Amino acid sequence: MTVMCDGQQTLTMGRAARELELRTGELELATQLGKVRTVLTGTGGRPGAGGSLGRRRVPAEEIARLQAEPCFPEALRERIRTVSTNEAAELMGIGPGRVVRLTRAGCFGPVRFYVNRYGAVVWLYLAAEVTDFADREPDLMRGNTPAAMRVMLDSGQDWRARQWRSRRVAQLMGQTDDPWEAAAVIAAVLPPEELASVAEDPRERSLLRRLRPVLASVITVTPAARESFERVLTADEFDEVMWYRVNLSRELETARREDPGRLRTPAAASSAARPGQPPSFLNSPSWTTETSSLPSRS
Repeated sequence: MTVMCDGQQTLTMGRAARELELRTGELELATQLGKVRTVLTGTGGRPGAGGSLGRRRVPAEEIARLQAEPCFPEALRERIRTVSTNEAAELMGIGPGRVVRLTRAGCFGPVRFYVNRYGAVVWLYLAAEVTDFADREPDLMRGNTPAAMRVMLDSGQDWRARQWRSRRVAQLMGQTDDPWEAAAVIAAVLPPEELASVAEDPRERSLLRRLRPVLASVITVTPAARESFERVLTADEFDEVMWYRVNLSRELETARREDPGRLRTPAAASSAARPGQPPSFLNSPSWTTETSSLPSRS
């Protein structure tokens, strides 16, 4: 079914997936990565999707653009192809153990994950990012692990979940210019006690819960799997928690100033999504530098 939105024809995600010859999960990832452009519609999203973040469709002209590309749909599928640790090792020409060390050190981050029945998190990486990293950092493909990275790994640090959270928050922040929705994105990765200490007003916490976006659609069939899933979604290291706390506080200040009436009218319509690319918001580590930037809705 096509629907007019701001003067252009748009398709549902299901119809768009069929037109692009993608599985539903592949299209979901493609839209998250910005490989397939979506627009905000005025129709309600599914429960729990969170305001405008759950009401997106694909413009018909975007479908036509992608279908007109050379080697469609194989080229599009290749841009969103994900690989496991073992498959990444084959692409890079190194052993799986070394890939694990590189990913734990944050050299490149996962784009997806699932949890097996035993509660183990299985990370998936974008094949294009894996090969790009191998081409960019050939010295890390062989020889001794750099001292700074070795110290980091020996201390037990693992940046995989942290990088996934950072990437996902960036994606969602890039889909809204509504200040309360932006705050809800950040609140979604904070532990409940940390959220309560930043958003002390129960009305604000209730609104943030209503606007909470879906961070991941992962099937969990056992208690162990559910526990592992929740751990991936929630910030845990002190510096990461503090980073999100600071930014939640900033977004709440903006929301209170720009839309104070939202607390009295929780069903008010959300504003339109901001056009353009998502902000640069990846809190990525480096084993040679310690730099990070705060998220921004600018």
